[in-house]
Amino acid sequence: MKWTFLPAASFAQAAPRWDALRALGPAAPMLAADFIAPLLAEFGTGHELVALCHDGQALLAAGVLARQGRASWATFQPAQAPVGCWLQRPGTDTQALLASLLPALPGFALLAGLTQCDPFLLGRPAEERTAGAGRVQAADYIDTARIAVAGGFDAWWEGRGKNLRANLKKQRNRLAAAGTETRLEIWRAPDQVAQAIADYGRLESTGWKGRAGTAVAADNDQGRFYRRMLEAFCARGQGSIYRYCFDGQLVAMDLCIEDGDCIVILKTAYDESVPKHYSPALLMREEACRRVFDEGRLRRIEFYGKVMEWHTRWTDDVRTLYHLNCYRWPLLLRLHALLRRGKNAASNTPVPE
Repeated sequence: MKWTFLPAASFAQAAPRWDALRALGPAAPMLAADFIAPLLAEFGTGHELVALCHDGQALLAAGVLARQGRASWATFQPAQAPVGCWLQRPGTDTQALLASLLPALPGFALLAGLTQCDPFLLGRPAEERTAGAGRVQAADYIDTARIAVAGGFDAWWEGRGKNLRANLKKQRNRLAAAGTETRLEIWRAPDQVAQAIADYGRLESTGWKGRAGTAVAADNDQGRFYRRMLEAFCARGQGSIYRYCFDGQLVAMDLCIEDGDCIVILKTAYDESVPKHYSPALLMREEACRRVFDEGRLRRIEFYGKVMEWHTRWTDDVRTLYHLNCYRWPLLLRLHALLRRGKNAASNTPVPE
C-alpha cells in the first residue's frame, strides 16, 4: 500500500479517480466529488490533504484529511457533511489501510481517525477484532434513521403509527375546510437552485437559526455551498428540491441529493409563522414519500441526522454511526482509554458540601 498526498486545492485533479472509487460501493451521494469540492471551497482552511492509497495501479482508498493538533489527523468533517470524507474499495481491510496511513502522514502522526462512519457504507470492525489489533478503537457517534422503500405507499403508510396518520389527516381536513389549497413542487433544474436557496434562507430565518444568526443565506458560506453543490447535482439529474405551499405561499422545503437507489434529505426548513396546529414539514414529507414510493426509482430515504422522536414515527430502521481511531502504538490506545476513564470518574465524583 502506497500513500500519496495532494493539497486540498488540487482536489479537482483527483476527482475522476475519487468518483470511480465511490462508484464501486453502496450509493453515497454525499461522498461524490460534486459534494466534496464545494465543501472544501467554503469550509476548508486550505491546509487539508487529499490522501490516495494505491496498490499497483488500483486505487484502494481516498480521503480528505485535516490536522487535529500537532500529532493527529482525521477526516475532514464540517457540519454540512453527514459522514466523514473517506472512500475505500469494497473488501479492503480498513485497519490495514489506517495502519499504513499513519507512518505516511506528514510530521510524526500518533493518531489517524475516520469520523462519522456509516456502517452501511463502511462496515464497523467487530469489537473482538479491534481489541485484538490493539491499535484501533471504534466509538459510537449517533443513531440515524432511514426509510426502506419497499412495496406500495399505502401498505407502508398503514404501518406508521395511528397517531401520526390521524394527526396529519386531521390537519388536511382542517386545511380543506378553510379552503386552503396545498401543493407539492419538486424543482430539479440547475437554474432554479439560486432562487431555491434564497427561499430556503427566508424560511430558515423565521426560526431559531435566524435568531441565532446561523440560518442559510444566499450570500453566506452555507448558501454558497448548497447552491454550488445542488447546481452540480441538478445538472446531472440527481438533485431535488421539495417545496410545499399553502395557497401558493411557500411553507416548507427539503434540500435533497440522489445517487443510484438512494435519496438523502440534507436539510429541512419550514415557516415557523404558520399556525402551530399545522405541521407543514410533516405534510410535505407524507406527500414526498408517496411520490418516491409511486415512482419506484429509489430504495432508501436517508435522514442522516441524529434520531429524534419524530423520526421513530416514520421508520424503525435505525443504525449507529461511529468513529474509528487508529493509534501508532497499542500503548497509546491504552493510555488514552485510561485518561478518558479518569476524566469520567472525576466528573461523576460528588462535590463535598
